[in-house]
Amino acid sequence: MCGIYITNIPFEKEVVIEKLKSIEFRGPNNLGYDKIDGISLGHLRLSILDLDQRSNQPFDFDGYWIVFNGEIYNFQIIKTELLELGHHFATTSDTEVLLKGYIEWGKNILPKLNGMFAFSIYDRKKKTLFCARDRTGVKPFFYYWKDGKFEICSQLRPLISKSSKVSKDAVSIYLDCGYIPSPYSIIEDVFKLPPGNFMEIDLENGTKTVSEYWNLKPVVIRDISYEEAKKELHQLMIDAVRIRMQADVTLGSFLSGGIDSALVSAIAQKIAAVPVNTFTIGFEDPNFDESKVASQFASIIGSNHKETICGPKDALAMLPMLVKVYDEPFADSSALPSLLLNSVTKQHVTVALSGDGGDESFLGYNHFDYLKRFEKISKVPYFVRRFLSLFYNERIFKYRPEGINSLLKTKNSNDYSKGIFTGFDSIQLKRANKWFGFYEGYKNWATNSVQRMADLNIKLWLENDSNVKVDRASMAYAVEVRSPFLDYRIIEFARTLPVSFRYGQGFKKKIIRDILKEYIPEEVFNQPKKGFAIPIGKWIREELKSDIQEHLNDDFLNSVPNLDVNKFKKQLEIHFSGKSDYAFNIWKLFLLAKWCKEFNLKF
Repeated sequence: MCGIYITNIPFEKEVVIEKLKSIEFRGPNNLGYDKIDGISLGHLRLSILDLDQRSNQPFDFDGYWIVFNGEIYNFQIIKTELLELGHHFATTSDTEVLLKGYIEWGKNILPKLNGMFAFSIYDRKKKTLFCARDRTGVKPFFYYWKDGKFEICSQLRPLISKSSKVSKDAVSIYLDCGYIPSPYSIIEDVFKLPPGNFMEIDLENGTKTVSEYWNLKPVVIRDISYEEAKKELHQLMIDAVRIRMQADVTLGSFLSGGIDSALVSAIAQKIAAVPVNTFTIGFEDPNFDESKVASQFASIIGSNHKETICGPKDALAMLPMLVKVYDEPFADSSALPSLLLNSVTKQHVTVALSGDGGDESFLGYNHFDYLKRFEKISKVPYFVRRFLSLFYNERIFKYRPEGINSLLKTKNSNDYSKGIFTGFDSIQLKRANKWFGFYEGYKNWATNSVQRMADLNIKLWLENDSNVKVDRASMAYAVEVRSPFLDYRIIEFARTLPVSFRYGQGFKKKIIRDILKEYIPEEVFNQPKKGFAIPIGKWIREELKSDIQEHLNDDFLNSVPNLDVNKFKKQLEIHFSGKSDYAFNIWKLFLLAKWCKEFNLKF
């Protein structure tokens, strides 16, 4: 887990070093720099495997230079294959395996890799650059490109300069999503390499191509019994956890009150020879606290459990760090407790397992229930529903109209899924939709509407919200987070199972629950899930109110491109009065204002 940097812009060494130092938290163990043929390469190392300096980067062999962020979990298998082909190794790191694998197979190394990664390889002989990002976008990859000049980095901050301009298109997307999805970034001429893609740059011709090597495929349901599926998935989970426990540093596991982290932690404890360190963040507000359930889990599996209870001041103290390390406006408020969790975790371990990704593949979110409710209502003809929506307003019913109108005004299940992730009631003046063309694939991969929603969940939200949140929050404190549920084998396997194995009336993640029964009694884990959330709506009305009023002044709001200022100000007023909750929209604009101030940029 590190930070990478490479450019053909003729910066002086001191400039590149300063850029790297601005994100030094990603790799505090070593800052490496080389310049070859006018190509500057930089690397920040968080040492996990082969702690010796021989594995520092940039790493070179036989005219190839690599900067690499992430982990290749199956590198030992690939290494064995390369040894049989006559390769020799001077280190015990996965970096050397990745580089020599590329030398041997070129881009065909990518399907062999099981890991989280973002890397660039410079071929000195061919004067080319080969770059790639992992299948689900666990590791970030930003790049500036203009007229043959490029600058690549793990984070956006080093790519922002005095001449940078804010992308108005990206701001419009952010107003809906609360994040900026790939391939866009908040800065013009800076992009994100999409997950499952590789990029090739011809340095002599000044050209680049971006190509796909992995994506979700049309669903083919396997002819398999439930018991067979459960057994096969269990073995896959054990292997996914096992290969993520390889480390030459201390390792632990996040443990909330949810079944995903419980299963990961339980399997890890079964594999480990000693008690695994597990970590939980609890909240003083009992409506958001899962620490007692997590403590029960830990007692049953026998882990060495560490619990931290926090209040509003503790979480809000993370706000400056959020603005500092996320680099782009990012409005998922659970980033605050995620930062807090990692700050505590770093005091004990450097690597932590997590349960992220389980809800996407095994259908654990409430919005799958909302979809089924919509499908019942959608049996009423659309023109009738549209007509009924004209009579629904909050003055009559005393509730926000968006929830009911999302059911009445939405044509079909695909549009409903889109609305779940982009919002049904935009605060844009003119809604931007062109960007969504990059995510339309979900409509065609499955016949089951629940699976289609799950596919959009994986392609849009998982990469651009969940993975971003986890990467930045963990890297802020030099913690490497590894998520077994994001193993591509598990994602692909889940999609071959009937939806009924995972989701149905009255249950979610059925097959995961039935595997967990082998480790923890059902009566213990079958408790209401509260999620990794904070009472942000309440804090906006109380602790944050004056700060929000200061930032969201008329001058700022009127400067935001494509913002319906009158509509937003009405929502702000209603939220402060306590009549309705518009916390997400308010948090979006608040973080956008904070970001502008941090980077001294205007629209």
